[in-house]
Amino acid sequence: MATHNAQQEGLVVATHGRHCVVETSDGQQRICHPRGKKSQAVVGDRVRWQGAAPGQGEEGTIEKVLERRNLFYRQDEIRTKSFAANIDQVLILIAAEPVFSESQLARALIAAEAAHIQPLIALNKRDLTEPFARAWERLAPYRRMGGAHPYEVLALGLAQADAADRATLQRCLQGKATLVLGPSGSGKSTLINLLVPGVQVQTGEISQALNSGKHTTTATRWYWVDRTSGTALIDSPGFQEFGLHHIAPTQLAACMPDIAAHASDCRFYNCTHLHEPGCGVIFAVENADNADGISANRYKIYSNLFAELSQTRY
Repeated sequence: MATHNAQQEGLVVATHGRHCVVETSDGQQRICHPRGKKSQAVVGDRVRWQGAAPGQGEEGTIEKVLERRNLFYRQDEIRTKSFAANIDQVLILIAAEPVFSESQLARALIAAEAAHIQPLIALNKRDLTEPFARAWERLAPYRRMGGAHPYEVLALGLAQADAADRATLQRCLQGKATLVLGPSGSGKSTLINLLVPGVQVQTGEISQALNSGKHTTTATRWYWVDRTSGTALIDSPGFQEFGLHHIAPTQLAACMPDIAAHASDCRFYNCTHLHEPGCGVIFAVENADNADGISANRYKIYSNLFAELSQTRY
């Protein structure tokens, strides 16, 4: 460990309020506090931190947040909620039951696209045959979505995960830092317990470090699946509301691959894809049954979000 007056780099592995847990290069964890707003860190940040002077306890101070590769966040009318930084992908976990919100799913996907982070969709509870079949059909537009980076949609049964499930997850997660998002009841805890050895121990250590007891259920946490290969999961709450006020309405089409695929076919360069004549997007909605058509539900989500984001500008 470094002396108190020497700065060293570390990885933020947990946050709760303004407190952070920083993991040092030798794997030790230290509570740190930001020195001013510019040093406010999120999970996944690389930071420079400094230990306390002798006799002033074991806690440290974050002196600087190093440059981020990306930041995944949501923003409503009141505040911004940052989930994690420097991540490779976002795994959006939904389930056959309870019935998932397609609007909520779309918002998370749009936020990932806006941050240039690859999204991955997983549908859990394959054992619920009929509900799963209905949910899988609802995901048809996402399974066939093209673009530069097509969405991959996984079918999982995490409660009774078999070798195939494990192999699929290992293939998709290997060597990547993955933020896991999911509504209540989707199986997020089951997924993390399946993949992270000793997760309860790690959670307890972080809870003890932050001295926040039950309140750490609201904290974001980084878990190593395999430190050597760089495979990690980031567990974060807060999927119920997903504001996109940081995205301009004119940027929305570019963040929805099925809409973007037809946006260049419009007569007008500044087409909103809502009412203009000669709109390639509207034509694709009217021909939704075609292989590259746009589903009515997806277009409704686009229209509603365009109106919502337009209102926030005034």
